[in-house]
Amino acid sequence: MKAKFKRFFDNKKRPKILVVGDLILDEYIWGSVNRISPEAPVPVLESKSENLSLGGAANVANNLVALGCDVYLVGGIGRDEKGDKLLDLIKNRSIHTNGIYRFVHRPTTSKVRVIANNQQILRIDKEDDRPITEETEGKFLKYLHAVIPEMDGVICSDYHKGILSEKIANAIMQRAKKSKKQVVVDPKGTDFHKYNGATVITPNQKEVERVAPIKINSREDLDRAAEYLLSLTKSEGILITRGKDGMIFYHKKDKPFEISTVAKEVYDVTGAGDTVISVFGMSLFSDFSYEEAAWLANMSAGIVVGKIGTAVVTLDEINEFLKEEMLRTSSAVLELNEIKQVVSLAKSVGKSIVFTNGCFDLIHGGHIEFLQQAKKQGDILILGINSDESVRAIKGDGRPIKSQGERANILSALQDVDYITIFNEETPESLIREIRPDVLVKGDDYKLEDVVGREIVEGYGARVALIPIVKGLSTSSTVDKILEANRGN
Repeated sequence: MKAKFKRFFDNKKRPKILVVGDLILDEYIWGSVNRISPEAPVPVLESKSENLSLGGAANVANNLVALGCDVYLVGGIGRDEKGDKLLDLIKNRSIHTNGIYRFVHRPTTSKVRVIANNQQILRIDKEDDRPITEETEGKFLKYLHAVIPEMDGVICSDYHKGILSEKIANAIMQRAKKSKKQVVVDPKGTDFHKYNGATVITPNQKEVERVAPIKINSREDLDRAAEYLLSLTKSEGILITRGKDGMIFYHKKDKPFEISTVAKEVYDVTGAGDTVISVFGMSLFSDFSYEEAAWLANMSAGIVVGKIGTAVVTLDEINEFLKEEMLRTSSAVLELNEIKQVVSLAKSVGKSIVFTNGCFDLIHGGHIEFLQQAKKQGDILILGINSDESVRAIKGDGRPIKSQGERANILSALQDVDYITIFNEETPESLIREIRPDVLVKGDDYKLEDVVGREIVEGYGARVALIPIVKGLSTSSTVDKILEANRGN
């Protein structure tokens, strides 16, 4: 993941992405409310400023441009002043506009949002969601047929305003399949059948509830609903966004994986779905796996909801957020799946992973010095601790003296230990295979050929480091001294 992500920072690859969908002009009126109108029980906004921004599929395109992509936009606008303003905004973002057509009898879709004291208090919509004419539909079909083979991927942003008709959606899927291009769809409405053949669809949970004939009261209900939608759309996967509950990705062949939300503060969810599909699509079209793409999309959504208004996220912001997230969760005792997520995020921003393991029953000065030296071998130190059951199997019934929870809590307080995970096996081989550290560390009381996991890490190009240990200090000798002292008393 590191090499893939680095390409975007170095601008060595600019994915060429086609965005098809409903174009919206987002208008914002900013001000403050300090009194109630004497004419009616409504707040009086003291207007301070106004601004325009790209909404709908145009916001998806805007997000992709901010991520360094080469974007071609397909959609319609009215022959009106709002259409002129929207087209100017699109061109100013260096988005290709040859696929944008102007309606004769339809206005430009617009949403006016009134913001008071950083809170949205009113939205005014102007739209015409009737089906587009056959003549306009024909123009779109001709352009799509010509341009799809030249793209790295296609994103369909359906706001249910008429552009993504069944005929256009079907044409996109067929042309993309023939050209071996992936299609990601942010769906709307209840007719998901028209997305038949999409690579991935990204509905939120409420949209899933409206479409699937299953009442969702539990995770099991959601799993069944996702299975129904996978069958209905014949897609490879479904990424279901769940607000504060994060996301779940369902694949037609593999087990689903769940991603927790990472938003620090939520100010405005406007455009968050646009950011999710933009980052997910960009990542997928750039050879990221489904899981990697979903994680990056989730991180990006966590950034954008912390902004006010229709906003975008940049690669630099994603990079900084990843670093902060790793710091925020440092010195934590995590499950294996959480450790793997940390490792993936760390490597995506160029951090090296150091791993060591042990029972760490009674923490002494030798342990402290060993861990200090281990941390110097890389950026992030992950510590594997034998569980109580594992320690008993190795040391006998009298051990451990401290429970696995106590040992983990003590070690997590150490400055040099970033993450801890507990394993039940007698050796950490399985853990090493899952984490794939850059450096495996053991004490120099081991011979290199005797280090458990050496062949694994050397097999994928990593290394083993042997660190000098403090002579005369060990948990076993400390225990013996305590017992001898107790016998003397």
